[in-house]
Amino acid sequence: MNTDETAQYDAVIIGAGVLGCAIALELSRRGTRTLNIDKAAAAGSGSTSNSCAIIRFTYSTEVGVAFSWEGGQYWKDWANYIGTDDELGLIDFHQVGQLNLFTDDAERLARVHELWDQVGIPYEYLDAAQMAERFPYMDFGRYGPPTRPEDPAFWKEAEGPVRGGLWSPDAGYVSDPQLSCHNLQRGAEAEGGEFRFNTQVTGIRTADGRVAGVDLNDGTTVDAPIVINVAGPHSFLINQMAGVYDEMNIKTAALRHEVHHVPAPSGVDFMQAGSVGADDDIGFYYRPEVGNNVLLGSVDADCDPSEYVDPDDYDQTIDREQWHTQVLRATRRMPDMGMPHEARGVVDLYDVSDDWLPIYDRTALDGFYVAIGTSGNQYKNAGAVGQAMADLIAAVEGGHDHDAEPLQVTGRYTGLTIDLGAYSRNREVNADSSMSVHG
Repeated sequence: MNTDETAQYDAVIIGAGVLGCAIALELSRRGTRTLNIDKAAAAGSGSTSNSCAIIRFTYSTEVGVAFSWEGGQYWKDWANYIGTDDELGLIDFHQVGQLNLFTDDAERLARVHELWDQVGIPYEYLDAAQMAERFPYMDFGRYGPPTRPEDPAFWKEAEGPVRGGLWSPDAGYVSDPQLSCHNLQRGAEAEGGEFRFNTQVTGIRTADGRVAGVDLNDGTTVDAPIVINVAGPHSFLINQMAGVYDEMNIKTAALRHEVHHVPAPSGVDFMQAGSVGADDDIGFYYRPEVGNNVLLGSVDADCDPSEYVDPDDYDQTIDREQWHTQVLRATRRMPDMGMPHEARGVVDLYDVSDDWLPIYDRTALDGFYVAIGTSGNQYKNAGAVGQAMADLIAAVEGGHDHDAEPLQVTGRYTGLTIDLGAYSRNREVNADSSMSVHG
């Protein structure tokens, strides 16, 4: 990048996770001279590196389902979308499908079912017998609602079979989320985008009522008439720095979260026979993990604690009690999994909004935009978010009053309409949200 004391760009993007890199690629392709700034050492080295990177369409809102279906098409067309070579290679999208179990309280999945019909997303309904035939290593008994091992109800016998499940053949996962960021970086760089790592933003500069650039921890400054906050779990700190935190009706915060890696059930090649799954009956989600492991995560059941933290000071060691709970839950569904002695997994942060839905919006500071509140359920939408944010910036900078007339974005692949008003900073808490990682 320019090594002068003050560098000049058309847009500064704070963050080089999957969304920050996707926004850089889209803006760069439109002729915008971009600079991504990240405190980590490489693209995707922050919370994206520990994303479960599940590509799914089980959202609780109409716009969420449409956005995820549009976003899913980018992963299928990844090489064409990136448009250039990467010396590290391109990611693989493993389209293994997703099984979503109906619980006694089936309202959420019934809503998903209805929305899939509206959008035209392919699926099958499977009863317990059909699921057992397709996944013979799984027990489809009804054990819910989710509890913890200290609750006697955790150990009860199954009360008959689960009601059934929705099978989504287009779902899957990316096994190397950090590589996806490197791919996006190389794509943006091929269009003139630049990246600066190991660098921290220490101030948001303003002039005449709009953003003017950023101050950096090395004493240099960057001038830019557009600054985009895509800082993940640090996003609320950047908003405070810019003086826009208080004016936003929907806020974000950093939530500590962990996922666990467990060997696959005995005798099962889970990399071949496994799928992505969401199990609200017991309270976990899963996908295949390299080395014939199963990756386990919590669906944020009411009985599980939530720990909001300082994103620069939190416990990064596996919580043995939570690991024990998650693995025991998984063994109810996959009885031959067993309980390993070693607790393995990763601890990182979600950037969570008040209703677990993202904020893709302008702010009260002209030229300052946000793509935040995204962790846990927006990795899959990266390509679509890049387009949506670029469309939003072009419209607002061109004089469109997005607050009064929310922008409608047309999906590049599906032609679906995405109402960005649903992701406004000024919205009320969305009652249709699952209020969990499901989104």
